[in-house]
Amino acid sequence: MTINRRGLTLAGAGAIGLVLAGAIQPASANGDEAAVKQNVEAFRKAMLTNDKAQLEALSAPQLSYGHSAGKIENKAEFVAGALKATWKSIALSDETVAVVGNSAVSRFVFTGQNVGADGKPNDIKLAILMVWQKQDGHWKLLARQAARI
Repeated sequence: MTINRRGLTLAGAGAIGLVLAGAIQPASANGDEAAVKQNVEAFRKAMLTNDKAQLEALSAPQLSYGHSAGKIENKAEFVAGALKATWKSIALSDETVAVVGNSAVSRFVFTGQNVGADGKPNDIKLAILMVWQKQDGHWKLLARQAARI
């Protein structure tokens, strides 16, 4: 088999077409997808354990955090509220991540149980959308929106 410029050009164009069509993921996109998934899991654990340092580290300064009831919080408001919550359990399922440049969209079903102000347990099941942005080489939560299922 002879390799020439025309053959290499056609092979390269075909590979680029497959990447653009989504049939092949560039190695960096797969690595970024895994990093975003790790951050989603770290965020889940930080909420469960009321880990202020981790919640702050994972959140962008510009965070817009939307609750299922319509309440919108900035980073400081979200962290302060999260530290008041008492979670008995938090589980995530049906997670998808799509990386586009320095942004990533993560969607999943959030199921958990927390303790209300009245001391009674509340069962929670929400559809969650998280938007992550790569800032200074680290994925930071830029926006989050919850919707009731």
